[in-house]
Amino acid sequence: MTKEKTAISPTRAEDYSEWYQQVVKAAEMAEHSPVRGCMVIKPWGYALWENIQRELDDLFKATGVRNAYFPLFIPLSFLEKEAEHVEGFAKECAVVTHHRLEKGPDGGLVPAGKLAEPLVVRPTSETIIGDAFSKWVSSYRDLPLLINQWANVVRWEMRTRIFLRTSEFLWQEGHTAHATSEEAVERTKLMLDIYAELAENYLAMPVIKGRKSAAERFPGAVDTLCIEALMQDRKALQAGTSHFLGQNFAKASQIRFQSAQETEEYAWTTSWGASTRLIGGLVMTHGDDDGMVLPPKVASAHVVLLPIFRKEAEKGQVMEYTHKLAKELRGSTYNGRPVRVEIDERQTGGARNWDWIRKGIPVRAEIGPRDIAEDSVFMGRRDNSPKEKKSVKREAFVRGLGQTLDQIQDALFQKALAYRKEITCNIDAKEDFYEFFTPKNADLPEIHGGLAMSHWCGEAACEAGIKEDLTVTIRCIPAENEIIEGRCICCGKESRERVAFSKAY
Repeated sequence: MTKEKTAISPTRAEDYSEWYQQVVKAAEMAEHSPVRGCMVIKPWGYALWENIQRELDDLFKATGVRNAYFPLFIPLSFLEKEAEHVEGFAKECAVVTHHRLEKGPDGGLVPAGKLAEPLVVRPTSETIIGDAFSKWVSSYRDLPLLINQWANVVRWEMRTRIFLRTSEFLWQEGHTAHATSEEAVERTKLMLDIYAELAENYLAMPVIKGRKSAAERFPGAVDTLCIEALMQDRKALQAGTSHFLGQNFAKASQIRFQSAQETEEYAWTTSWGASTRLIGGLVMTHGDDDGMVLPPKVASAHVVLLPIFRKEAEKGQVMEYTHKLAKELRGSTYNGRPVRVEIDERQTGGARNWDWIRKGIPVRAEIGPRDIAEDSVFMGRRDNSPKEKKSVKREAFVRGLGQTLDQIQDALFQKALAYRKEITCNIDAKEDFYEFFTPKNADLPEIHGGLAMSHWCGEAACEAGIKEDLTVTIRCIPAENEIIEGRCICCGKESRERVAFSKAY
């Protein structure tokens, strides 16, 4: 039987890791930079990030959050104030120790001008934002303080993969201060709900909301909430986190306020973040063997118009029709924003069509002399087979584009949700659990595992043992957990709830 030709090689089944790299490359989303472990985000990929950023920023601001910006460099002494925090990030920190370069004896440049205190390149900003908060807060009337920043961070990764794990990446980090523990906990939950809304309603990525175990908790936090998504290679991806920091960072940074009862109190703080890792999640949730598939609500563009003419005499009429249609489409809206339209005038036949399929644009519309004669376009949807195209009257195409995009958005979510259900199962016996996560085919190690909902006694030793044996971790303790009596998958002790186990990125 002849193998069907695909636009991406290898396919997901043949080599998932390499497939991912080839999709990112073919979709012109990003590429490796000359700096080891860093990436260059190309316009098509950056437009996707801008759209994610725009939607998330609106969701934040609707809850009273305001944007600010804080320094890239953090004094080493700031990190040392919170022992657990600095220990958690110490191995990932990039440190600036000198402030100028001079010519060395061999003519090359060498660092000179040693700094009085080393500066850490921002791995996260709790400490330096805490310092600012300590100056901004003096009374309960100054609270709550709700701040977000869009920035880059550096975490010196040894093993990197574009979007998923790089030494430098883009993100947002929110930081809030509150007068009471209850307010801070509610804010922590609220921000997690916003991440879940972004993931499911905009990225078409089903997620599980839950709480991290103590071993997986953010360094210095009292509690960490997260959303977890399942990728097509059956591994989990942490797509957003929200941390209740208690008073730990407030005490370290001296964020104090006078209460309504005229007593001096430490504030209760939170932090929460999501990053360009979401783009990697989109690739692995929706991509297929022909390339990227973009959810319309955040797509870099919604529709590409492909004018077709074989004779120079036809060009003028085709291009006039195309640009008129583009203007009409751009005058309409989708998801509350103007429709984004691309026009590709290259006359490269099928290669041009495949370029846009690989890029994942939701709708393709071919326009030739015959289409113009019938006042129509020849339309293809990215969620359908590349061969599946149909003629649509121009007026109906414009009027129905929003509905078409909604159909694509929903189809992508339902497909991803069905896949998650397919690879999720309750497992109660240890031998079944180990078999579930053990590859049965050495040539195709991805085709095993998934999400195991199993009992855990709460002991760190059991969690660590499973991680050591299988590289499987507790992704979260689901927020909507039923109280069901059972026995720990590792030691057999009594347990009252199932937790989500999986291999992960």
